Amino acid sequence: MSGHPAGREAAVAVLVLPLVITLVVLSFAWPAGRTAPRDVPVGIVGTGAASQHAVEGLVHEKPGAFDFHLYPDQQAARSAIENRDVYGALAISAHDITVLTAPAASTSVAQLLGEVGQQLAERAAQQGAAGTRPSAKIHVTALDVVPVAAEDPRGVVFSSAVFPLTICGILIGAFVSTARGLRRPWHRLLTLLVACAVAGLGAYLVAQGFLGALPHDHVATWAVLSLVLISISTTAAGLVRLLGQAGLGLSAALMVFVGNPFSGAGSAPEMLPKGVDYVGQWLPPGAGASLLRDTAYFDGNGGSGHLAVLALWSVCGFTAVMFGRRITGRAPGAKTGATASGASLSSLPTSGAASPDRRHAHAHAHAHARRSDDDY
Repeated sequence: MSGHPAGREAAVAVLVLPLVITLVVLSFAWPAGRTAPRDVPVGIVGTGAASQHAVEGLVHEKPGAFDFHLYPDQQAARSAIENRDVYGALAISAHDITVLTAPAASTSVAQLLGEVGQQLAERAAQQGAAGTRPSAKIHVTALDVVPVAAEDPRGVVFSSAVFPLTICGILIGAFVSTARGLRRPWHRLLTLLVACAVAGLGAYLVAQGFLGALPHDHVATWAVLSLVLISISTTAAGLVRLLGQAGLGLSAALMVFVGNPFSGAGSAPEMLPKGVDYVGQWLPPGAGASLLRDTAYFDGNGGSGHLAVLALWSVCGFTAVMFGRRITGRAPGAKTGATASGASLSSLPTSGAASPDRRHAHAHAHAHARRSDDDY
């Protein structure tokens, strides 16, 4: 088959492309189809008998679903929610259950905690009817400690912004890395920074100015959106500088087909399969979505780790853009100045005097070398 291009192309179309498509479908469908609570941090207020029975029941019914943290009162639980230590809390007494939620952290987890509160009340009522526990009807009260924006009650706008940011970041990086007019690396970096800042501002104007989904800390939120774009675009541009066209494909596969479905932006990292949550939070789409929540609704609490991840990707991308060609040499297939000039000189007649053609070849070689130096 190696001697028949048509056979190789048919093999790629029949075998390689279906395999790639299968992997792409798996990367998106698997996290979405296996969404369930896994060690979700949840607070329990008080250490009374009702709280102990509730924890025991949840551990028995949903093993591994929650990571419980005990708090002495509701005020302490509220502070823990606002500091991003837990997603919510359950304050349980003999006659009522108060569910403290933070829809801004995750509407999925907030809904889950509301359902848990109702299940606990129903179970207590059944036990009272059976005579195992003397209890009256349990009242369930839900309180949103950190609510999501009224214009985006289900957090749809927020979760939908991650994918286009990823695509736009790759497009910016690909354009800047291949633009012929941007010869020097610092030209590319400056263009990347400005483009990402402007694109981040545009994304913020749409998400908040038009849709009202990011109502707090305007400048910081704009900065986070810009940083997400910078981390993705510099990675794409750096990989192109290192690997050529293959770098663009690698960055798209890493950010779009892995980073986006593993980000947990639509639910929460703790709602994804084990391992997926860690991988997603180490990639810019996941770290960016988490940092955006922390900044827009929680005054930056819990965002230091996500900020460090974005900064690390940005620094690595900057380094690759600045020094990529120095590390790998010229792009594959490109001729160096010495090779080009040698090829030109070898075709010239040998003589002791410098002919006009020979002088022209030398001038062309020096000009080619100067153009090559512009890349550094």
